[in-house]
Amino acid sequence: MGAIPGILYGREVKNVMFWVNRREFDQIYEDAGESTIFKVKLADGDERNVLIKEIQRDILNGKPIHIDLYQVRMDEEIEAKVGLEFTGESPAVKELGGILVKNMDEVEVKCLPGDLPSEIEVDISRMKGFDDYIYVKDLPVSDKVEILVDPETVVAMVDEPRSEEELADLEKEVKEDVTQVEGVVKEEKPEEAGESKEGMKEEAKEEKKEKTGEKK
Repeated sequence: MGAIPGILYGREVKNVMFWVNRREFDQIYEDAGESTIFKVKLADGDERNVLIKEIQRDILNGKPIHIDLYQVRMDEEIEAKVGLEFTGESPAVKELGGILVKNMDEVEVKCLPGDLPSEIEVDISRMKGFDDYIYVKDLPVSDKVEILVDPETVVAMVDEPRSEEELADLEKEVKEDVTQVEGVVKEEKPEEAGESKEGMKEEAKEEKKEKTGEKK
């Protein structure tokens, strides 16, 4: 399929159905992503300022199968998700062997279309120890941009490396005998099953002898 269907809509805007060349859209998405305003020219020649609002993808191959474009007014604030770009190198990771933990990869913001950042940079080089965190309030954005996330939300942190004892405990837990789990019955080995049957036979014989002796 060489074209993708889509719909363009907006506040006080009549919905417009359209088709776009797949290669052209792939290039637009690579350049603009979902947080950059760009112009589209409709079939009648009319140009609109839009954002990519949503992309529906094929569950098997991940290719776009439908696109939603939102027409923006340059004098009206909009809400949009902006991706986080992690840069630099954390001394806590490089020198102390810690593990970088990213708690989010995008944040929702509110601003005028012309002030919308294409991405927000997160410099992780400031995390020198395991007690250093980067919060939403630390994100470098213009005062014209409002981040719609709790300022105290942790964006990134560095976990301490696990000790040999902790790794050994984890390995031990993984190898835990499943027969210890409630509801799981351990299957008998063939030889054990055989031994059990023989034992039952011997017990039955003894009971029979006792009963016979009583009758006599």
